[in-house]
Amino acid sequence: MTIPHKDVFLQSGPGMLDGVRVIEIADELGEYCGMLLAGLGADVVKVEPPGGSPTRAFGPFLDDTPGPERSLHFFGYNRGKRSVVLDLETEEGRARFLSLAESADIVLDAAEDTRRRHEALRPEALAARVPGLITARITPFGDTGPWKDHKASDLVHLALGGVMMNCGYDFDPAGRYDLPPIAPQLWHAYHITGEQLALGILAALLHRHRTGEGQDVACAVHEAVAKNTELDLMSWVMRHAPLYRQTCRHAVETPTHSPNISHTKDGRWMIAYGVSARDRAALVPFLERYEMAGDLEPPAEGEDLRARNVPGSAADDASTRALEVIQRFVRCHIYDNLPWTEAQEAGLFWAPLRKPHENVLDDHWQARGTFSAIEHEDLGRSLVYPTSKWLSTATAWRPGRRAPHLGEHSAEVLATLPEPRARPHAQPAAAPTRSEHGKPFPLQGVRIFDFSWFLASAGGTRMAAALGAEVIKVEWKAHPDTRLAAMAPIGGRAAREKATEPLEGVTDSDMGGQFNNKNPGKRGLSLNIRHPKGLEIAKRMIAISDVVAEGFSPGVLDRAGLGYDVMRGLRRDIIYVQQSGMGSQGTYGRFRTVGPVAAAFAGTSEMSGLPEPAMPAGWGYSYLDWIGAYGFGLAVLGALYHRERTGEGQRIDSSQCESGIFLSATPVLDWSANGRVWTRIGNRSPYKPAAPHGAYRCRGDDRWIAIAAFTEAEWHALAQVAGRNDWRDDPRFATLAARLAHQDELDAAISAFTAEQDAFQLMATLQAAGVAAGVCQTAQDRCDRDPQLAALDWLTEVTGTKIGTWPVAELPVKLSETPAHVGGVTRRGAPCYGEDNEAILGELLGYGSAEIAVLAEEGVI
Repeated sequence: MTIPHKDVFLQSGPGMLDGVRVIEIADELGEYCGMLLAGLGADVVKVEPPGGSPTRAFGPFLDDTPGPERSLHFFGYNRGKRSVVLDLETEEGRARFLSLAESADIVLDAAEDTRRRHEALRPEALAARVPGLITARITPFGDTGPWKDHKASDLVHLALGGVMMNCGYDFDPAGRYDLPPIAPQLWHAYHITGEQLALGILAALLHRHRTGEGQDVACAVHEAVAKNTELDLMSWVMRHAPLYRQTCRHAVETPTHSPNISHTKDGRWMIAYGVSARDRAALVPFLERYEMAGDLEPPAEGEDLRARNVPGSAADDASTRALEVIQRFVRCHIYDNLPWTEAQEAGLFWAPLRKPHENVLDDHWQARGTFSAIEHEDLGRSLVYPTSKWLSTATAWRPGRRAPHLGEHSAEVLATLPEPRARPHAQPAAAPTRSEHGKPFPLQGVRIFDFSWFLASAGGTRMAAALGAEVIKVEWKAHPDTRLAAMAPIGGRAAREKATEPLEGVTDSDMGGQFNNKNPGKRGLSLNIRHPKGLEIAKRMIAISDVVAEGFSPGVLDRAGLGYDVMRGLRRDIIYVQQSGMGSQGTYGRFRTVGPVAAAFAGTSEMSGLPEPAMPAGWGYSYLDWIGAYGFGLAVLGALYHRERTGEGQRIDSSQCESGIFLSATPVLDWSANGRVWTRIGNRSPYKPAAPHGAYRCRGDDRWIAIAAFTEAEWHALAQVAGRNDWRDDPRFATLAARLAHQDELDAAISAFTAEQDAFQLMATLQAAGVAAGVCQTAQDRCDRDPQLAALDWLTEVTGTKIGTWPVAELPVKLSETPAHVGGVTRRGAPCYGEDNEAILGELLGYGSAEIAVLAEEGVI
């Protein structure tokens, strides 16, 4: 199913950030962001203390032998960087660091203790010393608020941010959750934050290129993670409706015991997503080929075959029966013989739940250059890394060199410090468009013609709109975007404020809370590009736009007469960013995906859950929709920055699945270096050793607390809070090594203590004692109880024409001089269908009211 292309995509070439210099002080909080910047072409100089970055001690290790030059974790998150050793506890070390900062465009700081100890390294001091510098910071909980000094970890952030309460296993027959929520693996709190900080950095670079002005860009992990869940937030905000986790599928309001993953007879798994009438129309004849359709029947005459289940849809009896038949069919096959490709060709959303290393061997990803073999000359061999999130006609991802040895580049960097960087001069510009904050937007003047679809692409242009781009969302009534989710309640905001139970939602498609959260700040244009006049309007709009963003299956715009060659004929430097499930280049271009299917392909579903033989827990929402959206937004901003400096546009072929594969460096390296295949670890932490490390039941219905003790001091403090100093003397628990060897007994002891505790009070007590702990929070907790999110202004009220005024998630990245506002230049919520037709066609293209009326009558708009 290879898709032919006239466009030539580069697998080597200039990076979007060529010539940009980054000084990084980071541990696990920020190394992923630094690796993203290096992959985009920046020169990233990693400043390490004399003992090296703490992450050099994270497993797994080459040949299972620990050592500062053997951490596969460090390899994966630090390729393409250079290492300089500086002792920032000394005046000489700080002086050399400041000289480095003077030579840099960006200082990436994710070492909170260092910044607090030394005044000269704080953002305001660096900004005063180095005009035009961009300081980029990751903090656990932000700079202000009651939790700003709390201790955290990846597990604790996923708990407090709501991810864990969406992820896990089905309840038992009595409706009780007998297993804890599950933290998806590995390191996703820092992936989520790093992706969004990178977006903020690109926005700051664009602003500086035009004005010469630097700024501080900061992102709190807690805020970033709390906005990464999908359906639960708006379901609670709009309808007072809680969602409940299910095994390897979306958390929903009315859970079932019908998983959409099926077990092969050799112990592997496959997902069969979507069993609506439209899907069953393809499913029944497909199964009949194998004489295994059983009692399934095609949809009855008159059933709606246009609609397809969207993630989070409630299952009905027909869907449940279809899943049972599919499970019987899958049980007849071994994993390697599953006919999932044939099912895809028949129009079904089927995919294997892959382990991360299996993608390395796949012809499709090899054709796209998703992985690279990077030479480790010191080892006499190459190791395989995921190194690319998209393909482009003008720029390329940089695999980079292997991760640096400790201090490997100290001599060359410090002995030849360049002169202080020449800063961009302010360029004459029109009066800036100011946001609700009274400051300019970083993307002012950028226009995006937006064919985005679902969250994976619409979420990317959402971020651009919040940063000040004029985003014109194009829809057509025959195939509108997903508007019917988390609907506004009957009775509106007044009814919601009085609600004590879930409210019934309206059916007006212009009043969907989920759509409002995905598309605020955009303008709305209804346009039938299959009509000749509609096609002409689209071409005229493209000619006056900077970016065309698109989230359809590969080939849709080409077949409509809007391929990249046509776009370039309309505007030579146009940027065209397309995201599909698998990417258009390669052998899988037309394969069908939604978030859960992409997660199955990418390996992120198989990675999360209790150890085998348990089922994978996967994700309880479309995580790769958000990760895809972050990457989509990064591609748009990176391409804009490249064009600002070179005048060159480009086409970008982005893949939602690839965005997930990019996160799998550690398990891929473990396979490449050690021959080890990933096995699930539940909530435990074998790589940054900690014990206890898990989610423990507390008093009340489905209340849990995440606790992580990495040091002896934290363990002793936990024992003291529990009133169990005898734990410290128990030989099973006396040392970290002993606790790691007896985790089942340890978890049982901790659970017996926590079961009688109020989760929030216990969290406060443990935090006061210096132990990283956090409640596994629901959407209700985050919205109504979390004081830190409230202090960070994590939600912003926007007003839609029909839906009214409601809170939606604000961008978590705080830009000091060009702050984002989710209402964008429109200062409102998401557009109603075709709401801005007259304004867009009249103001931008010169159509009169009578002409616009004719277009409506003719089915053009």
